[in-house]
Amino acid sequence: MLFSRRLMLGLAIAGTFASALALPALAEGPTEIDLFFPVPVDGKLARDMGTLIKEFNDGHPDIKATAVYTGSYDDTLIKTRASIKAGKPPAAVIMSANFLLDMQIENELTNLDSLIAADGTTKDQFLGQFFPALQGNAVINRSVYGVPFHNSTPLLYINADKAKEAGLDPSKPPQTWAELTDWAKKLTKREGDKVTQWGIAIPCAYDYCGWMMETLTMTNGGRYYNEEFGGEVYYDTPSMLGALTWWNDLINKYKVHAPGATPGPAVSTSFISGNAAMMMLSTGSLTYVRDNAKFAYKVAFIPRNVRNAVPIGGASLIIPAGLEADKQKAAWTLIKWMTSPEKSAWWSRATGYFAPNMAAYKTPDMVDFLNKNPDAKTAVEQLDVAKPWFATYKTVPVRKNLEDEVMLVLNGKKQPKDALVAAQKAADETLKPYNAETSLKLP
Repeated sequence: MLFSRRLMLGLAIAGTFASALALPALAEGPTEIDLFFPVPVDGKLARDMGTLIKEFNDGHPDIKATAVYTGSYDDTLIKTRASIKAGKPPAAVIMSANFLLDMQIENELTNLDSLIAADGTTKDQFLGQFFPALQGNAVINRSVYGVPFHNSTPLLYINADKAKEAGLDPSKPPQTWAELTDWAKKLTKREGDKVTQWGIAIPCAYDYCGWMMETLTMTNGGRYYNEEFGGEVYYDTPSMLGALTWWNDLINKYKVHAPGATPGPAVSTSFISGNAAMMMLSTGSLTYVRDNAKFAYKVAFIPRNVRNAVPIGGASLIIPAGLEADKQKAAWTLIKWMTSPEKSAWWSRATGYFAPNMAAYKTPDMVDFLNKNPDAKTAVEQLDVAKPWFATYKTVPVRKNLEDEVMLVLNGKKQPKDALVAAQKAADETLKPYNAETSLKLP
């Protein structure tokens, strides 16, 4: 009797187990990934990013992407590195394009070559989608480490109404530093010793300041750094000295630029409020200006002293090192979707950044948009004279070595030559460990 009961119980358990095996397997949930994104310019990028990611998730039920706001470009680098160190990297990051070299040196990036090859395409075919000027910050040692997402060049913004009031023709913007200085003089208004309207505003705060110094140095015929090697910068040079001296002269000699170092948001606010008649700022602020200016405005190339040249700005999409295979695959799907012609075009229209994917400008919506907003063409046209953004070992500290000194000059506490000598000395010291392991490591 006991044996029969045990037999029946065993058969019941076996039947239950067999039934369980016969049931269809429970479907796995979507692969969950995080996308770190910064907001480095004016506007509604956080809202726009939410819209973009929702559309991606709706069309990719096997992936659930979450956009995580991470502050400025510098903040995003810090948070990404902390996540990598903790063993919990995000799947993708919109990373300042000039940080990629430093991250590659520190083995913090995923080489994208194998993902490109797995799609059945070559690196040249993949990169051929994007404007050639962007490739210098995406390719390192002939391998692809970043995919251009939102990019910019600096532009000259002009309050066209105020230009006309001053007897200037906004359809013929200043082409040289001399012409810009003359315009700024005519556009500056005073009531006694009080300035009621500044002729020109140029931003200087961490990140923006280094970019503007590269801009002015390049238009003065110079180079900020060695594009072929991450261990050299050129701060103590005639071209950069001329650039910083002219910027300082706008403040102290011509008195057409507000004293001190002014952050980017304060510059755009000054322009929108009419307190500054011209400004140099990223094309990434173009939509903000278009939506908020209560006056006619024009955008133009950055004026030259020696040559027309500007640095690339903006960000690339990267996949951090140390990611699980399923998350890496999901991240690559997201990156390709975000940089497709249609989405690249949408992001450009929403933010003001130019679309890095050249085919974006052939989409019907973009053609219509450019016909209605010809100012959006200027940054793209300026790509003919654009060059890579400065990128070195320890890019941020090396950049701050310069920015700290530039701020002292603009705040009236140091002379340009002394500042650049000090900046070069500090940068050389920062770069010393890298050079010791590369250019100075001899047989």
